[in-house]
Amino acid sequence: MIESVTNTSVKAVVGLRDKAKRRREEGAFVAEGPRMVLETPLHLLERVFVTEAFLSDSHHREGMKPLQEAAIPIETVTEKVLKTMSDTVTPQGILAVIRQPKYALSDLLGDEMHPAMLVILEKIQDPGNLGTIFRTAEGAGCTGVLLSRDTVDLFSPKVVRATMGALYRMPFFVSEDLYETLQGLRLKGVKLFAAALDAQMDHADCDYTRPCGFLIGNEGNGLSHEAMELADQKVLIPMEGKLESLNASVAAAILMYEANRQRRRR
Repeated sequence: MIESVTNTSVKAVVGLRDKAKRRREEGAFVAEGPRMVLETPLHLLERVFVTEAFLSDSHHREGMKPLQEAAIPIETVTEKVLKTMSDTVTPQGILAVIRQPKYALSDLLGDEMHPAMLVILEKIQDPGNLGTIFRTAEGAGCTGVLLSRDTVDLFSPKVVRATMGALYRMPFFVSEDLYETLQGLRLKGVKLFAAALDAQMDHADCDYTRPCGFLIGNEGNGLSHEAMELADQKVLIPMEGKLESLNASVAAAILMYEANRQRRRR
């Protein structure tokens, strides 16, 4: 059992938890809680830390069996040590170091039966928004999420929690040059749509059954001029009252689910 908060493994987890640079260099991240850890694909699990109290629950012990059968390293730690490693106020007794899933851009483009439906994020900064968009993208049947490099780190603890496991199932790609990537997508036949207040076309009047992507911009400033210029079509999400804009994750959800509706009807 690990009893000291100065243990080398404990320090390594804390560094991975707190530093995006460390996560990028090591290609790993920290997740906690039974749902996030026990739903992790086994090939991504590097190391698991649990408390004795967690293991005293028969349901939890049953959930741990696949990890034990796969010979995943499992360390028992004290409550104090787990709290040191945890990002939450009330840790749930289990925490893991997990390898980051890797995808190529081509993995996001679907196939003939399921044409590309991408949600494309430029400079999204709120962890909750990013996590919600991942969950919604999975629910709406998106083929992938494309992120600009300056979007909030997908593997930060808050984003990981907010995805509620969708992180493991939704293909994603972080672009070093989003505008170049968008130009490439257009050449591949992906039509890009951007919600804009000055648009004339209602979002529900567009055809999303063919390969498409939805551009979603920064919460405060919206899409950059460069990204907007690369959109094939600006679309309007009608709003009543005196609202000036919608939350980024809400706007993304409206567009994704309209595409989902059209594709189901097709």
